[in-house]
Amino acid sequence: MISMKWVAVGLTLLLAAWATVGLLGRWQWSRAAHELERGLEAARRAPDVARYDPRELEDLPAPVQRYFRAALTPGQPIVAAATIEHTGQFNLGEAQDNWKPFTSHQRIVATRPGFVWNARIAFVPGLAMRVLDASVAGAGRLHAAVAGLVTVAEAKDTPDLAEGELMRFFAEAAWVPTALLPSQGVHWEAVDEHSARATMSDGALSVTLTFGFAADGTLESVQALSRGRTVAGRTVPTPWEGRWSNPQTHSGMRVPMTGEVAWLTPEGRRAYWRGTITSVSYEFAR
Repeated sequence: MISMKWVAVGLTLLLAAWATVGLLGRWQWSRAAHELERGLEAARRAPDVARYDPRELEDLPAPVQRYFRAALTPGQPIVAAATIEHTGQFNLGEAQDNWKPFTSHQRIVATRPGFVWNARIAFVPGLAMRVLDASVAGAGRLHAAVAGLVTVAEAKDTPDLAEGELMRFFAEAAWVPTALLPSQGVHWEAVDEHSARATMSDGALSVTLTFGFAADGTLESVQALSRGRTVAGRTVPTPWEGRWSNPQTHSGMRVPMTGEVAWLTPEGRRAYWRGTITSVSYEFAR
């Protein structure tokens, strides 16, 4: 018969091994995130224009003019980079909803456009899934691993992924609104009194999204006609949208603090990210 002493020893060794695995996973994951952020900073360039001049709005569609007048202060410094912390829920389910809480740290660089999103999703009690989603120097990267060690999804350096990650950057420019200005290379076209199409480029890659605005100029939504969605290991072009809300003023800019992102599938709208900004800090052009 096994004595309680040896049971206690076994449990202690098991807990120690589990703690070691956790530390190794966090260390390995932190190292991978750091390498991506190093690449992001290495590709970073200073914006060509240091301050926002309202005169650049003169030829823009009316809803876009309302947006910038509501979102920016004349003479506003151009955002060079931002660091954002989120909390929220992520939907891990494919056929059925499976929402799990997450926290994340995101680094955004305006020029050359890119970001690194480093998330921790509570997978099951005591076990987390780590996710790195990034666009660095024109290349996309996605890596998800249980405890930071056991890979469950990975993709990198494909044209579809590069396009999808640039779309994500463009949509999330709602958090760095000076990145949407014509002086930053964005071209706007009228759609109707509440929406406009915008195109941005990174090297040879260009993406176009449709932005929707409220009557007071608040940015409410952004849509792509097609973005690569992974379904059973295949990339399926699927309409995609983000919805933004709860605008607040930070560093002279009005930015949405909450949002939801969804695929618009033939079966219906399927949300997969719901988040709130808990902190945001900006670095500005000089």
